[in-house]
Amino acid sequence: MSSDNADHSSAVEFETFASHRAMVGAIEVRRALPQRSHRTIGAWCFADHMGPASVTEERGLDIGPHPHTGLATLTWLIEGEAVHRDSLGSEQLIRPGQLNLMSAGYGVAHAEEPTGAYRGTLEGIQLWIAQPEHTRHGARAFEHHGELPHLMIGTSEATVLVGEMLGEASPVRHDTALLGLDLDLRGVAELPLDPTFEYGVIVLRGAVSVGGSLVEPGTLAYFAPGADEWRLETRDPARVIVLGGEPWLEGITMWWNFVARNRDELTAAYFAWVERDERYGTVASPLAAIDAPVPFWLHSERAPL
Repeated sequence: MSSDNADHSSAVEFETFASHRAMVGAIEVRRALPQRSHRTIGAWCFADHMGPASVTEERGLDIGPHPHTGLATLTWLIEGEAVHRDSLGSEQLIRPGQLNLMSAGYGVAHAEEPTGAYRGTLEGIQLWIAQPEHTRHGARAFEHHGELPHLMIGTSEATVLVGEMLGEASPVRHDTALLGLDLDLRGVAELPLDPTFEYGVIVLRGAVSVGGSLVEPGTLAYFAPGADEWRLETRDPARVIVLGGEPWLEGITMWWNFVARNRDELTAAYFAWVERDERYGTVASPLAAIDAPVPFWLHSERAPL
């Protein structure tokens, strides 16, 4: 779709895609990525808008230990609290304004749990970042950032989750050229862009006009490389996640919690979890581990002739 902005001579051209609803643990999510025609935005390969949902001290995300390979998970809350545990021994409470990044490399396991203390609303986004060839076979790692850089874009406040915006650089690890931005949009924001990046906009709260077209929660707006600026507008306060990056050229194969390059790698990752070998380690979580579904291609291979 395309639409004209009266304040600019060029059109703002983008496509919109409906998010898919899914249950993750005990919470419904809107899954904006992957899309059938756009598996990635830069190295961003997965985006779940969690909530808003009511949680209690003992009932929250409730996601038991499960494995990952070849990706980094980024967790960002705008309301509520949760606990992260992983097979490196990390146990980390996360609150709004704080960021967790877990890099899987060759293999890691983690769980996401209620806090035992927080009761109220939980809302946020979990993102996956595909790791490139030079890091996807590496060691697992975890980092927690209690503070991230903030800046004003007009009357709106932005937090730089990953990458750099207007001279403010996030300390969060990224293995490819990326941008992740949380924008508390008030009125109008002129957002500078890298024309070599492709971009996505995920609205968490409110409704946002881009070039005269409205983007609301439950919709992913995708922008191909080429633009050097957007004008974002809202009548009422809105919360927006902006994702950007250089187009992903390595190829990607995703299934369940794994990011790989071919089906053989996915099969090996699956059996490593089923057999509980040392690849993923052990998570000291009170929640039960999540069983992997049997991959559809193994069903086919084992079907009677």
